[in-house]
This record gives sequence, structure tokens and C-alpha cells, in this order.
Amino acid sequence: MEHPEHPVQPAEPVDDSAYARIRGLIASGDLEQGSWLRETALAERLGVSRTPIREALNRLAAEGIVEMSRNKGAQVVSFSGKDVADLYDVRAGFEPHAALLAVPRLSGADVERLAVLAGEMEEAAAAGSLEVLSTLNNEFHGMFVQRCGNRHFAAALQTLMRPAVVAHTFNRYSPEALQRSMSHHAELVAAARAGDGEWAEAVMRTHILAARNAAGARQPAVSSSLP
Repeated sequence: MEHPEHPVQPAEPVDDSAYARIRGLIASGDLEQGSWLRETALAERLGVSRTPIREALNRLAAEGIVEMSRNKGAQVVSFSGKDVADLYDVRAGFEPHAALLAVPRLSGADVERLAVLAGEMEEAAAAGSLEVLSTLNNEFHGMFVQRCGNRHFAAALQTLMRPAVVAHTFNRYSPEALQRSMSHHAELVAAARAGDGEWAEAVMRTHILAARNAAGARQPAVSSSLP
């Protein structure tokens, strides 16, 4: 559905920088939590010099995706159960608001891209291609963040959307939880088509809370006799 009050935004060019490609490998689970990131090996793999690799690793370290050690080099950050729970709790507080802000700003092309991504995620889920699913999911959520209209808010949210955590989450989904996640994506597309930011906000919150629980990140409440 076109929204004439908002001009159609041109498609953004594909980012093929070393930073984007390494982040994508982490998002897909190709580079797992705890993996060591050797500059020489990455340079050979990506077909670039070590300089852009070093710059990319420094940027990823600043975002909390990679840890840098003076003696050992760079390593994909590992997250404890509490780390995962904390990240999802923060995302549940902020990402729904990004969806609320983004929906009125989405162009027709944006909505169609979301629909394509949702369909491709369904296919990847059915095929059990979790690495592909994780990468597509990152782009899907990223569109709401990028279109929220507040670059400072968007930058902060990008830091919270840790790709290693997303890849880890999909690997822990039951078939039922995975299908629920796909249904949420389809409903987010429907909300975007309707231009209903409040609907998208509500679905996004449900989606993230469901992901938190499906990943086993939230510990069950413990009863206590204390007042």
C-alpha cells in the first residue's frame, strides 16, 4: 500500500564493506560465539587487505559484537543466559517504539521488501536453513530500525540487535516457536501495509518477548516465603 503523504524512498545500496560482510557472517552463525577472528584469514576469505579488516573489527568491538585482546586478537562475543535475557528485555522496551515510528515512514517499496523477506524466512525455516533465516531476520528487523526517523535511536538499537544472539536464538527454537516467529513477521507486514504503527508496535513487543522465552533466556520465577 502506497502512502502518498510520504515520498517513496530510493532503495539503499548494498553494503559490501568488510564491516558489513563480517557482521553478516556473525549474524548468519557462520562465525559462532567465541570464534577467533584472524585478520589474515578474514582478509583472504573476503578478498581484501588487512587494513579494512582491522577497521571492521575495531568498529564491531565498539558495538560490543567483538572483543579485542592485545595478546590474543579479536573474538566473537559469547553471551551467558543472563546476557541474552538482558538484551531481549532492553529490545522489548525500545524496538517496538521503533516500529511505531517507522511504519508511517515506510514507502511502498519498503513494505514490499518486508513482504519478500517474510516469505523468504518462511522458506528458510521450512528448509531448516537457520543461517539463512538469521541473515534475513537481521535485514527485516533492520528496516524498522533504519526507517524510525531518529538516527541516534537507530544507532543505539543496532548495537542492541546482537547478530550472534539472534543466531543462537534460532538454534534453540522448537518447531512451534519457529512457526510462531514466522507468523509474527507476517503480521508485522500486514501492519505495515495498513500503515498502522500501533499495531506494529504491539506485534513487535509480542515477537521479542516470545523470542526471549523461546530461547530459554528468561528464568522461571522462583517462589519465596520472604515478604
